[in-house]
Amino acid sequence: MELYKYFPGLLGSCVLGMGAAVAAAPPVAPVEPVVDDYFGVRVTDNYRWMEDRSAPRFVDWIKGQDAYAREVLGRIPHRDQLLERVSSHSGGGVVVSALRTAGGHLFYLKRSPEQESFRLYVRDGQAGLERLLVDPDQLAAANHHFAVDYFEPSPDGMRVAYGLSQDGSENSVIHIIETDSLRQAPETIDRTEYGSPAWRADGRSFYYNRFAKLGPGAVETDKYLNSRALLHIVGSDPERDVALIGTGLAGNALTVTPVDVPSIVTYAGSPYEFAVINHGADPAVTLYVARSTASAAGAQWRKVADVSDAVTEFAVHGRKLYLLTHKDAARYKVIQTDADEPDLSRSKTVIAAGARVVESISAAADGLYVRDLDAGQGRIRKLIYADDSVQEVALPSTGTIAGPSTDPRRAGALFSLQGWVNPERFYRVAGRSVQPVDLVPPWREDLSAYTSEEVRARAAEGTEIPLSIVYKRGLKFDGHNAVWLTGYGAYGIAYNPRLLTRQIALLEDGGVYAVAHVRGGGEFGEDWHRAGFMATKPNTYRDLIACAEYLIERGIGSAASLAIEGRSAGGITVGMALAERPDLFRVVFSGVGDSNTLRSEKGTDGPANSLEYGSTTSRAGFDALYAVDSTQHLKEHTPYPAVLLTTGMNDPRVAPWQPGKMTAGLQATTSSGRPIILLADFGAGHGMGSTRSQRDREFADQLAFLYWQIGRPDYQVKVGAGHDEKP
Repeated sequence: MELYKYFPGLLGSCVLGMGAAVAAAPPVAPVEPVVDDYFGVRVTDNYRWMEDRSAPRFVDWIKGQDAYAREVLGRIPHRDQLLERVSSHSGGGVVVSALRTAGGHLFYLKRSPEQESFRLYVRDGQAGLERLLVDPDQLAAANHHFAVDYFEPSPDGMRVAYGLSQDGSENSVIHIIETDSLRQAPETIDRTEYGSPAWRADGRSFYYNRFAKLGPGAVETDKYLNSRALLHIVGSDPERDVALIGTGLAGNALTVTPVDVPSIVTYAGSPYEFAVINHGADPAVTLYVARSTASAAGAQWRKVADVSDAVTEFAVHGRKLYLLTHKDAARYKVIQTDADEPDLSRSKTVIAAGARVVESISAAADGLYVRDLDAGQGRIRKLIYADDSVQEVALPSTGTIAGPSTDPRRAGALFSLQGWVNPERFYRVAGRSVQPVDLVPPWREDLSAYTSEEVRARAAEGTEIPLSIVYKRGLKFDGHNAVWLTGYGAYGIAYNPRLLTRQIALLEDGGVYAVAHVRGGGEFGEDWHRAGFMATKPNTYRDLIACAEYLIERGIGSAASLAIEGRSAGGITVGMALAERPDLFRVVFSGVGDSNTLRSEKGTDGPANSLEYGSTTSRAGFDALYAVDSTQHLKEHTPYPAVLLTTGMNDPRVAPWQPGKMTAGLQATTSSGRPIILLADFGAGHGMGSTRSQRDREFADQLAFLYWQIGRPDYQVKVGAGHDEKP
């Protein structure tokens, strides 16, 4: 076979970007063109065969790509020492997340520096003795690992339902544990990736969502279809659980389509239960309310809101039902209606739309806690139930807020604050004061040597794009700094500051870490989201290009020292930036990245994601998808940058064939001679549930790859005694 036809730059032995020969080349992907006709537009897919993700030839090809990538990375000098530094920084302190309060108990996930995965703990009160409930690392065996995906305590705090999955698959199985005795219930419930357990007042039963059992001949996209909301009684057989909401149920009064995900939500101390119908990637839900009954099957549901009402969250106190909505309020507002007689046409606005983005609401006994995003900084307000007055909660510092976490039956709230180089600290609101909570010890690494700044880059049509820049104090911007620029921009998710740990290895070496807050995210509410959505999606990657140009114009970096990174939906962002401006970057990182949007509907969660990106069932949807399909925008004989792609073979969100196709396409079209490599982790998925070591290794590999490609002397592969390969 004439290998050079498929992988330009490879003649005989493989050339590693700058002249370093290795023993083996990556396996060549067979070109088997499939031509589709979309509304008169003929589109060729050379690698459709990869979509059979379990077929031996695809698995063998992926294994060959991974083996080659690991050989390439293994030849970079000082990579092992770099991994040691990365691991030291990622283990710089204790990390806590997902706070829950119930029955006077505090529940949370925690990972100490010496631990691989987050463990589930409980405290009797905020200052009580900490007790371990679930340790996934104890289940690890034979190169397999487990993760706690979610958990929910019963109202009295005496039981916890939690989802556990293996090897990053997110294929959660619900387990139930008693918090005092640590006794596990005998039953488990599988097919509960979106489990969302919600306990009833009795503390012995809970609602949950369960996927349909797939039969012979099922295809990948069937996995998330036709799920149902059910009721489980602790100690009973889950196969006998009563299905309450879903498709194909006799007498079901609620409209549910196959792609919808129904759940039932409860609030401790409230006489109401809520049916929530989630519609794929659309953040707006259909919401119903009913008073709790002894027989859950007898609930009389009353509709509160439909998708057109743009409700994304809700909370209840007494009969007051609070709804967070972006209808006629791009940065969101909070309205209130009567839970017994919901009527949005007569609702009252209690938190008006303003300059801040209202991100979430949470009910406590002393008020409705409101989390805002104000020019990139977190804020908290409290709505007083009695008179609808609003109090600003004075925060001890600025930063990103996690929470507030509340118990509807108790006053106060728990929250945390953190920044790019400011470790997370926990606080509680007590009356009008904010007090620190001794939940984790001080971060053991001193980060005072680093700083950050927030600037704006101007997009081509004039829109100002927020850009966060993090670096070592006193760093001279001479145009040669290694720059790592990341961007996401999808689903209305804001990329708020969070503590950098692994990235400190880059900063201490004089590098710069930057975050482009591109359109498609939620930094400025729903308008910002819609500006990078479906037909406007090209704004997302063009915003990233604008931020890269800003960094170069300011002298922070150059095209020869700049890397861009995108994960998941960020794969669209970096893939299209690569396709449009290959001259602007030296390195591209695409982590479990969306690359083949035209075929994304054929992935596991493709039908749900069509509400974010578009569907090929319409001409407008096809146009939107084709415009950002990076596999379709690669051009032959183009000098592409060095690219490191990753995939998790258990990924339920972005199928491995998407990074696979992008890898094959780049290897077949690049003329630069720079490496195009694909790392495949057979013990990982989309990143959720990955261990600390897995994340450390991936980042160290990426950073070593960057240093090699930008020509840092200590990271150059030797081609002979006394000779380094040259950029």
